Amino acid sequence: MSAFRLQQLKNHILAERKITTMSGSPSPLTTHVLNTALGVPGSNVTLRLYQQDPSSDVWHLVTTGTTNGDGRCPGLITQEQFKPGVYKLHFETGQYWTSMGQTSFYPYVEIVFTITDTDQKYHVPLLLSRFSYSTYRGS
Repeated sequence: MSAFRLQQLKNHILAERKITTMSGSPSPLTTHVLNTALGVPGSNVTLRLYQQDPSSDVWHLVTTGTTNGDGRCPGLITQEQFKPGVYKLHFETGQYWTSMGQTSFYPYVEIVFTITDTDQKYHVPLLLSRFSYSTYRGS
């Protein structure tokens, strides 16, 4: 295994332990973008987190961010902001692939999910290639 790949694995393991908000408390919602075509983290992916207003179905922007070198975006939401409801993570995947000199079938990816128990931790990864993506609820 190359030294580069070993360093990436080490950074990935260490990052798992450091996912916190600016205030230092753990974020109840995390995400991780993985470029499955190359087997590397999806770094520098712009994303936005929205929450849906249940009375009007209008999406309200909660936060914006960019994934770090490990494909993560720490501090998405504080525990105080985290309320039951419908949320949406919007990833600018077209821009990501363009920045690498490639095209993509999907200009963006949106993952919509429901939070019912704000005492739980939610992890919503995005596994990404130029022509496909998948997601799941992690822990």
